[in-house]
Amino acid sequence: MAVSNSSLEQVESGAQPPASSRDTEGSSPHAIPGKKYGWPSRLRSYLFLDPLIWFYTLAMGLAALPGGLFDRDGRRLHWFSFAWSWLIMKSIFSPVTVTGLENIDTTKTHVYAANHASALDIPVLYVNLPFQFRIAFKKELLAYPVVGWQLKRSGQICLDQQNPTRSVGAIKSAVKSLRAGVPLVIFPEGGRTDDGYIKPFLPGAFFLAIKAQVDIVPIALVGTFELLPMDTYHIKCRPLQMRVGEPIPTAGLTVRDMEALSVKVQAALEVLYYPASPVAE
Repeated sequence: MAVSNSSLEQVESGAQPPASSRDTEGSSPHAIPGKKYGWPSRLRSYLFLDPLIWFYTLAMGLAALPGGLFDRDGRRLHWFSFAWSWLIMKSIFSPVTVTGLENIDTTKTHVYAANHASALDIPVLYVNLPFQFRIAFKKELLAYPVVGWQLKRSGQICLDQQNPTRSVGAIKSAVKSLRAGVPLVIFPEGGRTDDGYIKPFLPGAFFLAIKAQVDIVPIALVGTFELLPMDTYHIKCRPLQMRVGEPIPTAGLTVRDMEALSVKVQAALEVLYYPASPVAE
């Protein structure tokens, strides 16, 4: 999907994107009209897909243990994360169409800002971003067996949202990593949406991009909420999209500009994410 001139003008003017696409009360923005997921879909998910994902997580996590002990730059563990994600995406019958990435110079370091709608957002990103990167994640994920170890050992950025002062070391490490040329993926909403609509961004999410003076690339993950929303294990197999927007520069910005930058990035991501007219996927 190419971003139209009118869409870009919306971002520049600060106009709200078509969030009015909440055309049906209680519906999510990218629900497929008329599509029903009954008991056959539930049984497939509960008896086949969910156990398979847990198996992949356990098996790949344990397989990564020996290599991770000697992985100084995180490349081996990134490969294991990619392989884990690839297995999941091949198993859940949900093909991803990527648009806009061809316009990004991926040899340059960027902060990639994605909406967060599903636990399956991370596999989508690992499979479809063709370079090594780090992810900023919430401290709570460290409590998960295997997953928490993998996140910590692979050099991901752990942020304590309840006590930001405890994240100072991680923030310094992230800035150093960005300056050394390793891209970073962030979820500016601070957590997953519970209804499929983008939540207000946390301005502090862009502190790292400003400190490292790297551009921010918005990424809209479309359909992942409908695929697997919060508080359910029912995977509703469906086509997905990853829409990549144009880089937003931070050159010359300071921490005083974080709020304005947050508004600009959110507007750009919403233009990518929301349908301009009723969904027909």
